[in-house]
Amino acid sequence: MRDALAARLRAAGSIFAEDEADLLLEAGDGEAVRLRALVQRRLGGEPLEYVLGWAAFDGHRLRVTPGVFVPRARTTVVVEQAARRLRRYDRVVDLCCGAGAISVALLQRVGALDLVASDVDPAAVDVAAENIGDRGIVVAGDLFAPLPDRFRGVVDVIAVNAPYVPTASIATMPSEARDHEHRVALDGGTDGLDLHRRIAAGAGEWLRPGGALVIEVSTGQSEASAAAFAAAGFQVSVESDDEVDGTCVVATRPA
Repeated sequence: MRDALAARLRAAGSIFAEDEADLLLEAGDGEAVRLRALVQRRLGGEPLEYVLGWAAFDGHRLRVTPGVFVPRARTTVVVEQAARRLRRYDRVVDLCCGAGAISVALLQRVGALDLVASDVDPAAVDVAAENIGDRGIVVAGDLFAPLPDRFRGVVDVIAVNAPYVPTASIATMPSEARDHEHRVALDGGTDGLDLHRRIAAGAGEWLRPGGALVIEVSTGQSEASAAAFAAAGFQVSVESDDEVDGTCVVATRPA
């Protein structure tokens, strides 16, 4: 059965047909009707993560539902840079949290944190709350607006994966993202950096002196993003991880 399923997936364009076949068989749990339904969804072009109901990220299986942004491996560059700046019980904001991938990874790497995750997409907030559980607070709203007032000026790290795809480039994205993930999780405005500029303008009010914001960006946009944070008074650096093809800007509030 596995070989036949892999062959069908390969014919449909899957690069990792054998791995997908194994995961679908696991999800089917020996029930032929359930497996058939899962396979039909996948062959119809639905992202594998939505079909399975989870996405792999930094060693975790995170719950995802249709429309919610699917975590990508490249975002581990944000986790790595944030984690090295944190100690247990530090205050952390996971901004534009999506499914809560960064939060879950930081909690595993660092330990208990005073953590708030936020997103403007109600569907993402629901999923993040499920993934994070009682280890943090998840709030709904636009960027910093829903954060608790007690975090103002005392946050140690703000970790961000804000949308940074230029509006015109969304049409060229793979169908699995373009046609299935909510537009609000992808669209970064004309040059992709609208949210980066808004975050740069507002982050200083929330970070403690010496606190850092770590934000994912493409390599080609990194200089422009760094310049936006520098213009807002931050000390900036650009960090990359070639292994996961990830790039981020680290913006530190002067002590």
